[in-house]
Amino acid sequence: QVHLVESGGGSVQAGGSLRLSCTASGYIYSAFCMGWFRQAPGKGREGVALIDRNGRGTYADSVKGRFTISKDSAKNTFYLQMNNLLPEDTAMYYCAAESRLDCGIDYGLGMTDFGYWGQGTQVTVSS
Repeated sequence: QVHLVESGGGSVQAGGSLRLSCTASGYIYSAFCMGWFRQAPGKGREGVALIDRNGRGTYADSVKGRFTISKDSAKNTFYLQMNNLLPEDTAMYYCAAESRLDCGIDYGLGMTDFGYWGQGTQVTVSS
């Protein structure tokens, strides 16, 4: 079993930055695909960024150039650095993990492809 705990959400003004963290416990190994999804009110949960076992990060077009995903394998923790935040980034952010080798936003992975989820952390960006 894998347990994910997020932290780092909050409220910022447009143009500001936040860093989300997700710490995993349980049976984690290098083949895990990890990443972040978000869900705004009235919308579906969309993939934001994923990182594969080799540290390759992929991103949704809406966040490319502004968000960076990274991981610290020694700490079983991965991060989402969000810069130049926009009001449309406002959403509940969820970290997710799954044991899979094909890992990337470019693979078209969605929420049904991930079995482990954090509890969510709110990000609110005001204009």
